[in-house]
Order: sequence, then structure tokens, then C-alpha cells
Amino acid sequence: MRAARATAAALVGSFALVPTVAFAEASESRASARKPIYDDDLDAVPSTPSFTTAETTKDVSSPAAAALNAPVTTQSSTKASGQKTFTDSLIDVLASTNTPRGPTPTDRLAAQIRRARLFLYDQACVAEDAVNNGMARAFDLEHSFTSTVAGLAPPRESGERLMPGLIYVLVSGMAGSIVARNRGIVLRGATPLALGLGAAWAVLPVTMNNVSALVWKYEQKFPAVANAHIRTREGIEKGIHMAKVHAEIAQHKVDEAVTGVRETVEGWVRKGK
Repeated sequence: MRAARATAAALVGSFALVPTVAFAEASESRASARKPIYDDDLDAVPSTPSFTTAETTKDVSSPAAAALNAPVTTQSSTKASGQKTFTDSLIDVLASTNTPRGPTPTDRLAAQIRRARLFLYDQACVAEDAVNNGMARAFDLEHSFTSTVAGLAPPRESGERLMPGLIYVLVSGMAGSIVARNRGIVLRGATPLALGLGAAWAVLPVTMNNVSALVWKYEQKFPAVANAHIRTREGIEKGIHMAKVHAEIAQHKVDEAVTGVRETVEGWVRKGK
């Protein structure tokens, strides 16, 4: 009994220690030699699909993928066969996908709104500039008027006062109108003016000098008026000068006559003595 057991163990060990090649998976020869357990299910087992480069290329439908999967050829072979290179194919695909499009209605509406806003902005700027210029001119006119009126007043150190002097001028003008009330229209207009101006130059000399300087400033803007004023003034000054000269001559003659009469009387008195 023990001998039989030892013989069986030796036989099993000899089979186990036989040198053979160990595969991680069953080899194709052995797999094909084996028969499946169920013969009916043999046709239902799906065969393993074999993916090749050509089939993968055929299944791709997008142009970009087709261009990327295109076989790479050399420049010489491409020129010989007349086919496009990979770069040319990629450029054609990008050009076909990025086609330029025209402006949409929204873009056109945005452009019209932009033009309208710019037009309104320009008009608002023009109106604002016009208002600013008008206000600046008004302020300049007001400043010029106030400065002119203030410049006509006599300085304090001159001692000249406007209030009593203006009253004297008005009284002189009224007296002239009273004197010439029965005369012609020319005298009735000239006499009050002459008497008033004379009283003004006599009572308010500083103020009249300022007024005459202002009038001359405005007259210079009109050369004809300025020239006429100059000629009139020169004529008046010349007439005054001639009147003074004649007055001096007459006074000298009177003095000579009085002196002669006095000398004659004195001579008679001496002779009478």
C-alpha cells in the first residue's frame, strides 16, 4: 500500500517537473486548437476588429481631420504627382471655414446710432461755444462801459466835484434857451449848447478833458470825422489866437492913446503953472 502511494507521487512529480514554455496568455495555436464549450455560440462570438490606417482615414468625415490624416509626401514626389502638400490642404480648409461675412443689421444699427450721437455732440458743442462767446462779449461790454464811466470822473486830488458843476451846466443851458427863444431855429439850438459847453469847460475842466479824450478815441475809428474835428479845432484855436492877438493890439493902442492923453494933459498942466 505504501509502495503504491510512493510510485503515484513520483509519477505526478515527473509530469510537473517537465520543462515547458509559460505564456501569459494562451497562444494562438492552442487557442485555435481548442474547441469551444458551446458549439451553438461559436457564430455569435464577434471577431476582433482590426483597425488600419486606411480604414481610420475613411471613417473621418471632417475636412480638418481629413487634412491632418492626409499622407505626408515629399516635395519632389508632390511636384511629380501634382498633388497638394499637407500645408496647402490645411490652408485651403482654414480659408473655406473662415469666409468673410458682411455687417449684420445690429452692426448697421450701431453705426447709425454712433453717427447720431456724434452729430448731437457736435451740435451741443457749437451751441455751448456760441453761448460762451455771447456771455464773454456781454461781460466785456459791461466792463468797458463801467471802466469808461469811471474814467470820466475826476480824481479826488483835483478837488473837482460833479454835483454842483452839473447843476451849473444845466442852468447855463436853460439860460441860453431862454435868451434865444425868439430867434431862429439855428440859434435856438446852438445857443444853449454853446453856453452849456462853455460853463462845463469853466466849471468842470478835468471832466471835460476826459470827455474830449473819449470822444477823440471814438472819432479815430472814422477818419473823415476825425479829420473834420481836427480842422474845426484848428480853426477855432486859430480864431482864438487871432482874437487874442487883436485884443492885445487893441489894448496896446488904447494904452498908447491913454499914455498920450495923459502926457498931453500933464504938459498942459505944466504950462499952466
